[in-house]
Amino acid sequence: MATGKVLLRLGLTFALIFVLEAPVALAKCRDRPEPGVDWTRCEKERLILRQADLSGAILERTDLSDADMTEAKLTGAKMVQANLARTRLHGADLSGANMTKVRGDRTEFQGANLSRVNLTKAELPRANLTGADLTGADLGKAEVGRAVFTEARLSGANLRYAYLARAIFRGAKLDGVNLAGAYMLLTHFEGTDLSGATGLTQDQIEIACGDDATKLPAGLTAPATWPCTGG
Repeated sequence: MATGKVLLRLGLTFALIFVLEAPVALAKCRDRPEPGVDWTRCEKERLILRQADLSGAILERTDLSDADMTEAKLTGAKMVQANLARTRLHGADLSGANMTKVRGDRTEFQGANLSRVNLTKAELPRANLTGADLTGADLGKAEVGRAVFTEARLSGANLRYAYLARAIFRGAKLDGVNLAGAYMLLTHFEGTDLSGATGLTQDQIEIACGDDATKLPAGLTAPATWPCTGG
């Protein structure tokens, strides 16, 4: 009987905590966009946040799908597992943000500042990163198949074991980039200088795409299949 009473009290305590915390959490989701705002797990899809200052914001597991965040300031933001599907981040400043395991299909990062961003295990298939600055970014084990990195800056970036199948790196700056273990099936490096990349193997080059203007690290040679006719 005593045990039953204890369990009943515990159950009532947890129920009370839930009732008290739920409105508080909901209220936080109504906070206006500003530096340091906490929108953890909030539903913010389709919002217009152009040029909004969200520096240092907590956006963990936040749904920002289809939002317009063009030129928004997100420096140092915590965006772990945020949903960025089809989110527009043209020219946004995300430098130093933690975007571990962020999810999004066709996210638009054209011209965005993603320097020193943590994108480990991010899932961003078909993302558009044309002209983006990814200097020193960490994309270890990221899934960016068919993403566009044309003219992007990836100096010193980590792409170890990243999934890069059919991604496009034409004209990207890749000095010091780490490509060890990256999956590069039909990854496009036409007109790209890979001579300063590290971790590359001949096996990776054999399944990637390049042309006469592609520069490779010492010891690696262009395969007879270049330039690719498909992919």
